[in-house]
Amino acid sequence: MLPLNLLPRDPAVPPSLLFLGAHCDDIEIGCGGTILRLLGDLPQAQVTWVVFSSSSQREREARASASLFLEQAHGPKDVLVHQFRDGFFPHEGARIKDAFEALKKTVNPDLIFTHYRDDRHQDHRTISDLTWNTWRRHLILEYEIPKYDGDLGAPNCFVPLDRAACERKARLICEQFQSERNKGWMTEDTFLALARLRGIECAAPGGFAEAFYCRKFTLSAA
Repeated sequence: MLPLNLLPRDPAVPPSLLFLGAHCDDIEIGCGGTILRLLGDLPQAQVTWVVFSSSSQREREARASASLFLEQAHGPKDVLVHQFRDGFFPHEGARIKDAFEALKKTVNPDLIFTHYRDDRHQDHRTISDLTWNTWRRHLILEYEIPKYDGDLGAPNCFVPLDRAACERKARLICEQFQSERNKGWMTEDTFLALARLRGIECAAPGGFAEAFYCRKFTLSAA
């Protein structure tokens, strides 16, 4: 397996990272370990973190969680939390599209993390579709969310992680999102199990990984 640098650019120029999640815990579940690794290697990165659905309690949880996952980030950080109606994103499409258009005017990301295009949750698919509709010439990685629907697939892009990063991710999620503690999937072993499986699939040196769908990228010999 040939490794490629996730952000092959001038290290003196801080990269811009954009994280998009339909719900308050989606970003952490889908790419929390990758966030910890990226910011450990690139602490000066510019980070924009956007959640599209929340309530008052959920917004407090989302902001507290984002603060912990972004502890290593020394560059500019912007955490945005919208309150679009959970479960109704396809019917809120015009308003959510407006939010994307406003965001597009403020950030030109080097790397975008968003939902998997074929996720069975309608809110997740809406965010994925609008991501691609808004940023057509950017590197986009689609993350996966384990859930009841059983829609995990065969991702083609892996970020190797060590056990410590995965354990920290799982612990923070379960500690911060108390409003979801009654959900059957909200357990540390859920997130560790998926990371271990993806680690096996990419022969990760540390035994763990997060996996993504990368639909378009360009290769350069330079």
